[in-house]
Amino acid sequence: MLIVRRRVGEKILVGGSVEIEIVEISKSRVKLGVRAPAHVPVVRKEMATVAGENRTALELVAGEGVGNLIGRLNEIPVRPI
Repeated sequence: MLIVRRRVGEKILVGGSVEIEIVEISKSRVKLGVRAPAHVPVVRKEMATVAGENRTALELVAGEGVGNLIGRLNEIPVRPI
């Protein structure tokens, strides 16, 4: 992991084609701008995780049918919050 100090307006170059710019710094947040070629996907990590879960769910529904999927969901133990 590379750890660097940057100020607003300064940039980091990743792989020669992805540019990350510090846009704004506040007390509890840092706003970044990412410029990348069109063929390089740029997404927040939590969104990539959700997208992967959605793909898995779609594959289950397509492969097993909704009835079998509901049966499998009923087998999953529910943890109290």
